[in-house]
Amino acid sequence: MNRVVEKQIWNRCLFNRNIAIDMGASKTTEYSLKELGLARYAKALSHPARIAILQMLVKKQACVCGDIVDELPLSQSTVSQHLKELKEAGLIKGEIEGVSTCYCIDEKEWMKMAGLLGELLGAPVNTKKNCC
Repeated sequence: MNRVVEKQIWNRCLFNRNIAIDMGASKTTEYSLKELGLARYAKALSHPARIAILQMLVKKQACVCGDIVDELPLSQSTVSQHLKELKEAGLIKGEIEGVSTCYCIDEKEWMKMAGLLGELLGAPVNTKKNCC
């Protein structure tokens, strides 16, 4: 493979890295906005640290500034990466207050996610058929 083609593939992977990794040119146009949104939320929920952060924010029902790092067994930089993922998915909002950033649940996006997950997980599954 020549260098130009390799660079084009690499650039496409970087552009689509939040949707699919190692799929080459991601075929995101083949999926509905609902499916893409659900995949974005699923990716955000795919790490226990992010689940813990969301649980903390939901439990406190307020913006949290410096407490997040103190309550997790992770370094500041690792927590920041997880917060970034949650923010990119739209599940949390962050406001800079002085030298720290305060985070809280984005209620509108949270309700969207709840609806999409509820629709998927609430669908009836026929377990009486012989399958696998």
